[in-house]
Amino acid sequence: MNTTDGYTARRRRRQHSAEFKAKVVAACRKPGVSMAAVGLANGLNANLLRRWVVAEEQAQGAKVPAPVIVSPAPARVENRAFIPIQVESSTVTPTREITIELRRGATLVKVGWPLVAAGDCAAWLRELLR
Repeated sequence: MNTTDGYTARRRRRQHSAEFKAKVVAACRKPGVSMAAVGLANGLNANLLRRWVVAEEQAQGAKVPAPVIVSPAPARVENRAFIPIQVESSTVTPTREITIELRRGATLVKVGWPLVAAGDCAAWLRELLR
């Protein structure tokens, strides 16, 4: 059964008083308060609140305040004397090679390629991945 008789009701925009807007904008300007939290508490969208804040700032001729970045105080470092440490030299020389591991299911293939031939390795890998 159709009870609208061909008339479709349009949604009306809510209208808020100037006092309500001023109260909400003042709440948004408090330090440490997010516009989203104020919006949720008052049943408003954060984008609408932002529009109200900007409009009020333009009406007052004030610039939008730059965000305040609070950084922690630097750690206190005491002056300490340098203590040299004797490090044993390694008898194992590091290998200069490119290592590629390919996995497919339970199969693992490791390929080692000399670093001096990195260009050839790149070309091989491009062909492999085609």
